[in-house]
Amino acid sequence: MKIVVLGAGYVGLTTGACLAELGHHLTCCDIDHARVAALRQAEIPIYEPGLAELVSAQMTAGRLEFSANAEDAVRSADAVFLAVGTPSDQGGGIDLSFVMAAAAGIAPHLRKQAVLIVKSTVVAGTAQQIKALVDKTRGNSDIPVGSNPEFLREGSAIGDFMHADRIVIGADDPRTEAVLREIYKPLVRTGIPLVSTRTVNAELIKYAANALLALKIGFINDVADLCEAVGGDVTAVADGIGRDSRIGPGFLAAGPGFGGSCFPKDTRAFASTGRQHGAPQPLIEALIDGNDRRKRSLAQRIIDATPDGGRVAILGTSFKANTDDVREAASLTIVPALLAAGLDVHAHDPQPGAAKRLLDGISWHETPIGAVRSADVTVILTEWDEYRSLEPNRLAAAMRGRTVLDFRNVLAGEKVASAGLHYHSLGRPSVVPKRAARGQGTPAGLTIAASPA
Repeated sequence: MKIVVLGAGYVGLTTGACLAELGHHLTCCDIDHARVAALRQAEIPIYEPGLAELVSAQMTAGRLEFSANAEDAVRSADAVFLAVGTPSDQGGGIDLSFVMAAAAGIAPHLRKQAVLIVKSTVVAGTAQQIKALVDKTRGNSDIPVGSNPEFLREGSAIGDFMHADRIVIGADDPRTEAVLREIYKPLVRTGIPLVSTRTVNAELIKYAANALLALKIGFINDVADLCEAVGGDVTAVADGIGRDSRIGPGFLAAGPGFGGSCFPKDTRAFASTGRQHGAPQPLIEALIDGNDRRKRSLAQRIIDATPDGGRVAILGTSFKANTDDVREAASLTIVPALLAAGLDVHAHDPQPGAAKRLLDGISWHETPIGAVRSADVTVILTEWDEYRSLEPNRLAAAMRGRTVLDFRNVLAGEKVASAGLHYHSLGRPSVVPKRAARGQGTPAGLTIAASPA
């Protein structure tokens, strides 16, 4: 099938490459001519494991190409996916102007047999709005509009597409459903369930799913706080509740709050939609507030643990591992707070490009050990594998102070303490060197303050 994807960003590029892998012929279009030129050279503007290799392979196979001329590209397309941005507006809702503009721009050029499919994350009723816009632009109602929400996690997007839990298609007419079933037939044959429903339901499924997953994150972070207060271990608690088949183990890792391009934006939009339609979502409203508070509270933990004017090493600035995305990342809240408190901030991230553009006033290092050298406090903020494998003795030898704040619970506390460091994680008991445990060097406060080596 000949398919055009409008938007060569994270969703559009991943979707296009994966659909090409399924055997379809894909043209990814973008209004950014420089991006299109780079993509034609197989230069990928984002970091996503395996994506560069997949794009290159599909281009070599002749199934994937890029264009800045959407009007020409869609003329012969069987299906056109809208995968353009839907940023938050000032009220927390979704700005649909880019989606609407893209639909209006191509509407006159679509052939009568084409189907328009909304891949962008949009609020309930958007597909129907686009249908009305396309009908008005064309002067007839020959182009159906469907919905096909994406469920891609940054860092594992290709696997999420090719081995999805389910494929959700929204169709208000038989033709759209038939086209979407044909597009995804290769995946359905592998056993992936296909959920077919109306467009408004498909749109709600996307938001409700992300809201529920974000709730799990917010819940386990609150449980982590309770564990700290009563001497529990959130890792054991999460393991125990996650083994319940009704709950599942996913999204039950305590951390610095959720970030990225999806959960913050989607929860705000879900709450905004509820308010607009007189069906408020109080759980989600509370979740949004709690997530913001958590980032600020962890910034204060770092400040409380650091001597005045001291040096802090931040390991990881992206919102999660295996991506360079810092949108709504905890680092964007925490680092400015540390700088405002007069601290000297040094950082490392394996993919620091976006963070370097957004985080001013800090010193960047090529290696984790370079970042922690002479630090009073070391903070693990992103769960990159190379931080899991940090050797405690090397860490202790490089640092000036003795405090490690592991906000991802990736290190073994006993090993860190055996190297002479004071280890503090989230929702788990602190572990300090035996000498400190006998009463030496354990000041009062939120955490054990850093002390000179």
